[in-house]
Amino acid sequence: MSYIEVNNLRKTFTVRKKREKGKLFREKEIVEALQGISFVVEKGELVGYIGPNGAGKSTTVKILSGILTPESGEAKVGGMVPWKERKEYVKHIGVVFGQRSQLWWDVPILDSYSLLKDIYRISEKDYKGRLNELVEALQLEKLLRTPLRLLSLGQRMRAELCGSLLHRPELLFLDEPTIGLDAVSKLSLRDFLKWENKEHGTTIMLTTHDMEDIAELCSRVMVLGHGQKLFDGKLKDLLEKYDTVRNVTVKYDVEPICFGDDYEPNFPRGVKVTRKNGELRLTYSPNEIPTADMLAFLQSAGTINEMTLESENIDHLIAAMYKEMDL
Repeated sequence: MSYIEVNNLRKTFTVRKKREKGKLFREKEIVEALQGISFVVEKGELVGYIGPNGAGKSTTVKILSGILTPESGEAKVGGMVPWKERKEYVKHIGVVFGQRSQLWWDVPILDSYSLLKDIYRISEKDYKGRLNELVEALQLEKLLRTPLRLLSLGQRMRAELCGSLLHRPELLFLDEPTIGLDAVSKLSLRDFLKWENKEHGTTIMLTTHDMEDIAELCSRVMVLGHGQKLFDGKLKDLLEKYDTVRNVTVKYDVEPICFGDDYEPNFPRGVKVTRKNGELRLTYSPNEIPTADMLAFLQSAGTINEMTLESENIDHLIAAMYKEMDL
């Protein structure tokens, strides 16, 4: 049986516009944040939930975490309706919002964990065992006596994750968890999420604009736009349509005569060529020219000293996808 079941979920907000000059009242606008979203998530899945700003991602997370009530539609998580059975439901979920904290700002994070222990009614034995496990996995040993306000952003996010997982939730919602983090902190956070998902079978829904997070963590991705689900499947399948550019940088022991300024080689049609510091850079479409044919062509020209083959940056691919979908 599916763990998360969402069927035709709808949510609207009333937004007041800026008052125009000469008018007494501000005009209202109805914004349809969700327009009939439906999906199913199995227990233990790690799912990416992506889309441009205003697509409805955070609204979905807030409904599924019991914070908001939809206008219509149905949603069940583990057999419970989040906004109707919230008191019992929240015992089974953890939530991390990248720009909000559930820990207390001016007290040591260990004191915050102690309070969360009482809130979730965790037994002393389970609390100590789980805390020791998370502290080791998230490398928090030296930070437990430090107030949250004195931690760096990366340290704070690790502390927030620890707090959200103390009660062993079956489902973890992550809304922009790596926003503003440096490269080292991001890698550390990704490794931990993989470990938590594999070790404890925690179902994770990840909302982020960082496509490297999605590529590294998620076996499945859902794309949201204008409050509607536009895609549900593997990231590789999603990007295949937009992965239309390859860049090859090649350096020869001796640059072939046919690559000199006085002679233009018979490059395959559609290849763009630039030269810089003794290197030749070629840009081509793998849909038009198979990579094997391109490499064979370059090898036939002379002895290659160095060669690098690069695909298009994943952020560029997602940007191209959003543009085509008019998002």
